[in-house]
Amino acid sequence: MESQALLTNDAVVLGLLLAVLALVFTTHSSTRPFWQRFYKIIPSVLACYFLPSLLATAGIIDGEASQLYFVASRYLLPTSLVLLTISVDIPGILRLGPKALIMFFTGTVGIVLGGPLAILIVGSIAPEVVGGQGADAVWRGLTTVAGSWIGGSANQAAMKEVFTVGDELFSAMIAVDVIVANIWMAVLLFLVGRADRIDARTGADTSAIDDLRRRVEEHERANARIPSLTDLMQILAVGFGVTAISHFLADRLAPAIERVAPGLAVYNLTSRFFWLVVLATTIALILSYTRVRTIEHAGASKIGSACLYVLIATIGMRMNLAAVLDRPGLFVIGGVWMLFHAALMLGVAKAIKAPIFFMAVGSQANVGGAASAPVVASAVHPALAPVGALLAVLGYAIGTYGAYLCGQLMRVIASG
Repeated sequence: MESQALLTNDAVVLGLLLAVLALVFTTHSSTRPFWQRFYKIIPSVLACYFLPSLLATAGIIDGEASQLYFVASRYLLPTSLVLLTISVDIPGILRLGPKALIMFFTGTVGIVLGGPLAILIVGSIAPEVVGGQGADAVWRGLTTVAGSWIGGSANQAAMKEVFTVGDELFSAMIAVDVIVANIWMAVLLFLVGRADRIDARTGADTSAIDDLRRRVEEHERANARIPSLTDLMQILAVGFGVTAISHFLADRLAPAIERVAPGLAVYNLTSRFFWLVVLATTIALILSYTRVRTIEHAGASKIGSACLYVLIATIGMRMNLAAVLDRPGLFVIGGVWMLFHAALMLGVAKAIKAPIFFMAVGSQANVGGAASAPVVASAVHPALAPVGALLAVLGYAIGTYGAYLCGQLMRVIASG
């Protein structure tokens, strides 16, 4: 059936989507009071999802008829994962001290276990809220929230493909993700603003934070540079090169597993896309121990983020806005999930006397990712913003694995 949309040429649609993204980022960086107030209410990532969906709802573009999402999910998504993961500095993260890492991984555990727990609790009260079959099964949709809350939007999009989540359900899950996560971020910023009093009351040692500030400032001065054409070509070669290798291996590995052990299909181990994402992430982690990781000094993660936002826009043009209003029960699941994460974070922070900075950044590096973890970190001191980004990059690296584990646990709970 021929599309009835006003614009059907994908080249035109891509240009329109890029114009929308440019508009969002231009206004987001504006110093005008109106836009500053607007983006305090509407996060920029939400605007990047929903503006294309408004274009689709108005009949200007047709996400179902377009091939842009397929291209973005198969080529730009793995490339984005590579460029966001390759900059991870494992030795640098270890130097943050054990409490920072304990809080980060506590946040990850809170997300991995919180999802199945939320399904169990809500399902015992209102089983219809956690039901659904096939691509519309609620547990499948929740895997995309796990991907976002452990890693980021790239991991979220990866889980959508790995667990074959329906577009309408995914639309509702994006709303759950963004709204619940931003409520928690507001709580974290409130706590960070009172960090001195809270740390004094809990007896937390904050001397490591001063050391962090000094190291971060020195590292930034020593390594940051304006990218040259050579830098940009190297970044693209690494990103798309690893993506090519991952496609090559996934095209052989998935069919081989399907022939040898077809029963593993229930764990998505026969999915080409699953292996594409896992291989891209794993190869990038290996490269992060080599000199290749220095491409980050020229802005590899910025190019990775650009690829990611093109993907986000193509996802948005496939969204059904009415699905958000049709599934209010999903917000209850998200709320219970986040309450468990929050309680675990606050409990562990109190037990080990971790500074509120480590608790807040560790949580936001999971839940918010590289877009908002630096915001929470910079609320303590602007020079500490890269610390939030550093931990968030670790979230990108483990997001695929953690969300996949969470998804399998939710599948067991939902089917049991």
